Amino acid sequence: MTHTKNWLSNITPRFHITLFWVVCLCCCFNAHAQKNDTIILKNKDRLIGEIKEMDKGVLIIETDYSDSDFNVKWLDIKQLNSKQTFLITLRNGDRLNSMLQTDSINGGRVVLYDVTEKKYIYTSVHDIVYVKSIKQGFISRLDASLSIGVNLTQSNNFKQFTMRSTLGYTANYWSMQGSYNAIKTKQDNSNDISRTDASLGLRVFLKRDYFLNLSGELLQNDEQQLDLRLTTKLGFGKYFVHTNKLYFGGVIGVAWNNERYEPILNSDRNSAEAFSGIELNMFDIKDFSLLTNAVVYPSLTEKHRVRSDIKLDLKYDLPLEFFIKFGFTYNYDRRPPEGANKEDYVLQATFGWEL
Repeated sequence: MTHTKNWLSNITPRFHITLFWVVCLCCCFNAHAQKNDTIILKNKDRLIGEIKEMDKGVLIIETDYSDSDFNVKWLDIKQLNSKQTFLITLRNGDRLNSMLQTDSINGGRVVLYDVTEKKYIYTSVHDIVYVKSIKQGFISRLDASLSIGVNLTQSNNFKQFTMRSTLGYTANYWSMQGSYNAIKTKQDNSNDISRTDASLGLRVFLKRDYFLNLSGELLQNDEQQLDLRLTTKLGFGKYFVHTNKLYFGGVIGVAWNNERYEPILNSDRNSAEAFSGIELNMFDIKDFSLLTNAVVYPSLTEKHRVRSDIKLDLKYDLPLEFFIKFGFTYNYDRRPPEGANKEDYVLQATFGWEL
């Protein structure tokens, strides 16, 4: 310990100053190195900065000369020069750790260098559907949104609160998606009404746009006298269309369904089900985007029982990441317990913000 103290005491102030400037220069160099991506648009505008992500047909680039990031349509880019390594997803489902070479986008042709396989790949600008800077941290891979709505009327002292929320994380070869939606209603001379649905899913991406899906879904619904339905699903799916304008895919699999109804019905259930579903995500409709999915559950253990769930979200983007969302949810059960409704639907209009 004495030798260490003596060594430290021999370090001169001049050395400290030199070390300080070396660190500063390194930081400056690193910051400059991170923001030397160059983009030339079809209208000959030039942007220099750091490419963060391209998703749903829009590329995000951060620059030193603007407080906010630039959003550029991917198909409006004529040339691109970057030395970063990106996670790139192609239209056929291939996922690469690749560099976008200097002047790589030229006349619609793109030259990629796969840093894992150590080879060049030639494709087109239309065939690249997702780009993400690999060096970015945990927070940059998150996608989240929260929207709420409130209705108040003097008649019967009516109060209603609605909420829709999503949370997602995208890694190199898998993604995780979650959602939580709720509606609570109170009014005089009537029972309170509530409905809650939530989901959490893990998707593992395979070659040629195939994927494995493991998910859990929860539903509480007063209208169907359902205290809790927990459905665990394992499925295998594929994106049939995967472009810069829309995603369209399907999935099939098996599910285990655990249900607990209100005590008055005395009809708790455990059952095995098959399921098949489709999903459509359209996002190149100016400021509008549409996400809808439908799933059918034919029971394997209860004769003639079939369930179905349909969801639809229509979103209108506002400035500063705010949005207005219209949501529709429909649930159907061909053979519910005696005394419970076969179907229920919810319409929601909410205002929110997304990360």
